[in-house]
Amino acid sequence: MLNQFKQKSSLIKVLNSTFIDLPAPKNISFSWNMGSLLFLCLFIQIITGLLLASSYAPNLENSFYTVIYAMENVNKNWLMRYIHANGASLFFICLYYHISRNIYYYSYLYKHTWSIGVTIFILTMATAFLGYVLPINQMSYWGASVITNLLSEVPYIGPNLIELVWGAPSVNTPTIMRFFSFHFMLPFAILALTFVHIVLLHETGSKNPLGVSSSCNKFMFNPVFIFKDMLGFALILLMFMFISLLTPLTLGDDENFFNLNPYVTPIHIQPEWYFLFAYAILRSIPNKIGGIIALAASIFILYLMPYLHLANMASTYYPLNKLFFFLFLTDVSLLTWIGMSPVEPPYIMVGQMLSVFYFSYYIITPLMNLYWEKLISL
Repeated sequence: MLNQFKQKSSLIKVLNSTFIDLPAPKNISFSWNMGSLLFLCLFIQIITGLLLASSYAPNLENSFYTVIYAMENVNKNWLMRYIHANGASLFFICLYYHISRNIYYYSYLYKHTWSIGVTIFILTMATAFLGYVLPINQMSYWGASVITNLLSEVPYIGPNLIELVWGAPSVNTPTIMRFFSFHFMLPFAILALTFVHIVLLHETGSKNPLGVSSSCNKFMFNPVFIFKDMLGFALILLMFMFISLLTPLTLGDDENFFNLNPYVTPIHIQPEWYFLFAYAILRSIPNKIGGIIALAASIFILYLMPYLHLANMASTYYPLNKLFFFLFLTDVSLLTWIGMSPVEPPYIMVGQMLSVFYFSYYIITPLMNLYWEKLISL
């Protein structure tokens, strides 16, 4: 009885320190809402995913028809699927905004918190890719075949690695079963890492827009920031339900509405919009192994950002820093467009130029910070 009381008391203390008495800078804006919105998105995805999993059958020949049958015959299954599919897009919108804000305000200097966040990002991308394959429509089947076949280029272990992933000579029912298993489990790993991310964030504190110490100028998290988060929840959920109920297929590809035909390759194979910037970088390299390395580097380079920061200062108020940051966002947006475009001139050359600038940003920004610091010290 005493142990149970102590456990409850410890839980209350954790909740109180997380949502009530947590000191937060007074001047943080709605840009800091993205963390709580991401937690809301994760909760929505887990609940809808569990409901959808109860009526899904991982089978190459029948999964497409199982999904259609469940949407037509299982009560509210159509709504759960539209919420789950559009929820992935909402998740990545909030995630990319969250990452952009952290880069802009140099929040990556909190190394441990940032590293866990990047790991969550990578696991989220993996989970989204696995989920994209599961309906086994024409685009998802060929997308899975093309992307997983890249593993065959890994030196020495490539052929064995791809056989391990496929579980068969090609993408088949064992592949779908493995993808479904990992798609089911990974969100719980993301949830666990999210709690670690929050704990580390509370140890270091939140960075504020000024980038200066605000230890003597803080509010308690409740009620000011609770109300701010609730307003963000209301606005996002209103927009999200509008899309899910009235225009649920806006972000889908036409090939997603056809059952797979393993004998007919789609004219243009492309992943979901939130992968297109990395897909464009992959296609911009003529060499297949080079493209795989560039694809991996475009994500894993985020781990290096705290170590590439050369200067002691971390300010967003220098004109060139702002200019290059917004050029970087423009570059990523254009890469997304290139990922949707055919693999032909002039898109190939444009994609290569944009890819060069994408990686250059991670070098140019630290050098500019070092330059500003030396200039100020003169």
